[in-house]
Amino acid sequence: MGKIGRNEQCPCGSGKKFKHCCLPKEQAGLSRTSPEAALKISLLSEIEAIVAVAREKKQKIKELGVFILLATENGDAWLLEITDSDAVPLARGGEALEIPIDENSETIEINWSHTYDFRNKEFELTAYSDKSKSVMENYPTQEVNASIKRILKRFPSDVLDRVHVKVADVKSQ
Repeated sequence: MGKIGRNEQCPCGSGKKFKHCCLPKEQAGLSRTSPEAALKISLLSEIEAIVAVAREKKQKIKELGVFILLATENGDAWLLEITDSDAVPLARGGEALEIPIDENSETIEINWSHTYDFRNKEFELTAYSDKSKSVMENYPTQEVNASIKRILKRFPSDVLDRVHVKVADVKSQ
């Protein structure tokens, strides 16, 4: 891993600057949490947090690695992944849904239920199960699109290409 600048975001995924997060631990001789382990912890805690915002029917967008967590004013919450435009609902109408995440010591597996796209400045979802399409009214498409652009600038394309692991690759290891 390359050197991290003091004012850069901490690689643990906390959203804090490195100097206010893991740098003091590193200077004290404590080991930093691996980015993979931190992402697992961060993803689950951020999912809980975004569902809480959706319960309050407030809008919020949170960027976490290649993920965008979205809560809308109508109480919906989604986890979006930017490399394959995958999506999974976390809350609907302010009610939490079951989170389809399976973790093991090396990977986080998310059972994506939809893909998303932006058509005519609207947020469109396509279900994997039956290919049905839904246009989500009053979703913050402009803000989500801006988040995607920021994430794409933050990560080199070779890193983004390695986000998904093929099932065959996992079985052969």
